[in-house]
Amino acid sequence: MASATRAGGRSAGTGRITFYVALAVFAQESTWNFYDNRVPELLRDHVASAAVIGLIMGMDNLLGIFIQPYMGNRSDNTRTAWGRRIPYLAVMMPLGAALFLLIPQATSLNRLILVIFLYALVMNSFKPVSESLMPDFIEPARRSRANAVVKIASALTTIVAALVSLLLVDDHPKLAFAVPSGLMLVAAAVLVWRVRDSRSPAYRAALAEDEAAAGGALAGGASGGGTSADGASAAIGPRDTDAKVTLRAVVGDLVLSPDRSRLLLIVAVFVFGGAWFASRSLMTPYGVEVLGLSDGEAGGLTLPSGIAFILAAFPAALLAERFGRLRVMAAGTTVFAAGTILGAVVQTPAVTVVALCLATVGAAGFVINAVVVLWNLAPSSRVLGAYTGLYTVGWATGGFAGPALVGLAVDVTGWRLTLLHIAVLAVVAVLLVLRVDRLRRASVVGEGVR
Repeated sequence: MASATRAGGRSAGTGRITFYVALAVFAQESTWNFYDNRVPELLRDHVASAAVIGLIMGMDNLLGIFIQPYMGNRSDNTRTAWGRRIPYLAVMMPLGAALFLLIPQATSLNRLILVIFLYALVMNSFKPVSESLMPDFIEPARRSRANAVVKIASALTTIVAALVSLLLVDDHPKLAFAVPSGLMLVAAAVLVWRVRDSRSPAYRAALAEDEAAAGGALAGGASGGGTSADGASAAIGPRDTDAKVTLRAVVGDLVLSPDRSRLLLIVAVFVFGGAWFASRSLMTPYGVEVLGLSDGEAGGLTLPSGIAFILAAFPAALLAERFGRLRVMAAGTTVFAAGTILGAVVQTPAVTVVALCLATVGAAGFVINAVVVLWNLAPSSRVLGAYTGLYTVGWATGGFAGPALVGLAVDVTGWRLTLLHIAVLAVVAVLLVLRVDRLRRASVVGEGVR
């Protein structure tokens, strides 16, 4: 009876923190989706070049590559009575909401670009902080299903952005920005009111590691050094008594460690991210050039697959808990490749929609579980935020490079082979995930990850 009560308490606690993290992600992604919908039109009032507009709109991704690992690491090293994440969210979420409100008020191009830059800077700064709350509170075995809920919340924001555009933009273009801003303010208030990550298991473990590391540093100074049974943790351990772990040390450990599984996983995220973003960004011209659709019809090719992702997200998490995360990632990526090959072989609008839905269901197996595996491979509770940022680096750089690489291949071979080129990237990602799985199976340290 006592064990059942404890299990019920853990489940309720997991549900609560999952809701809070999902609320934070839902709020911030609502502003991002509405930003992607409306800001290009605001820029068109000042800029005629589509290339320049695209460059400005891509600025936030570029900032994220540099800022998110830094801010994740900075929050890892923060110690307050409220914990290490909430202080940043208490300041940055309201600031991001205020900057978002200022976007439609900017009447000149210079002011608009300045506000956009500051908004992207602030939003990228707290994104890894809010997402790292999940591994702080939730035990490794249940992180996939929690991440599935968060991803579903993120996917639903596209509907919110569309509804705000439909109901408010035409008649109240400036007021429309207040809705996502209001959601983010509410989320910030709820998080500050209800969450103290100083009570999280990962924060308490980090404090214990700080004390042990500080004591080890003092003992090492007296004895001339020593070794640790936990080689990975020792590799990133601090060299002073304040127990801080620098981002440089985290990256150095990742690159130089004999265990290559973490680095290969980030490479797999990069490769699959390239395939995923190519399958999203190149579908409209593919539909026009190959399927003979209008711009509007081609733009709707990916809509059913967005619904398919929402439906597949939670089952992908449950399957991962049953059969292993790396296995589900490999299987999902294989299904993604099969879907794109189907679309390449039978080039009709109906089959393309089915192929994209099949590919997206497979993608859920990868997307839901990849960051969870990386969290679970982290050598210490003190670096979970940094690892969240490093995952973003792999995903975002894949988003930059993948469409460009596939586009280059299309320039050589023509649009008809677009989906086949995407399938090639997916196959490479499958091979990388299988390699990571083999490395973890060969390692005693990785036994709890799968």
